[in-house]
Amino acid sequence: MDLQIIQSKIFEVRGYRVMLDFHLAELYGVPTKALKQAVKRNSKRFPPDFRLTLTQDEWDELVTNCDQLPENLKHSYILPDCFTEQGVAMLSSVLRSQTAIDVNISIMRAFVLMRQMVIGYEELLKRIEELEVSTDAQFNEIYQAITQLLSQSQEPKERRPIGFVHYDRTGNE
Repeated sequence: MDLQIIQSKIFEVRGYRVMLDFHLAELYGVPTKALKQAVKRNSKRFPPDFRLTLTQDEWDELVTNCDQLPENLKHSYILPDCFTEQGVAMLSSVLRSQTAIDVNISIMRAFVLMRQMVIGYEELLKRIEELEVSTDAQFNEIYQAITQLLSQSQEPKERRPIGFVHYDRTGNE
């Protein structure tokens, strides 16, 4: 299974990275209704931090911001369930097909890859902040040096004229 396809189906809801029930059903090759029934039959395996049901406002926001949702689901009156990484892992014990197992492994890899990317971004952000601090200090020193040079009194020095001096015949300049 292509990890990019899976990653495109992972959203952030209430601070969790989640996958929607209809995307999971599509990946597992089962109808969404069958997936929801299997989850209902095993509801004790899905505590609130494993499975969330979107509110109407959350669903409307997701539909507005995400152009990759199927058209037939955008106006559905049934609100989708979202599964966190742990909820997706629990689905493999509920859906026992070989396809479900294979897809679950790919989904877990996608979640891990996304976590690694976030860690990489955090490292990059830290390095950028360190660079900003060091360059700010350097620019501050340059600014102070320029200010000091400008604040020194500069009395004009008497200078000799540059160039050719023309004397008239009387010996005067």
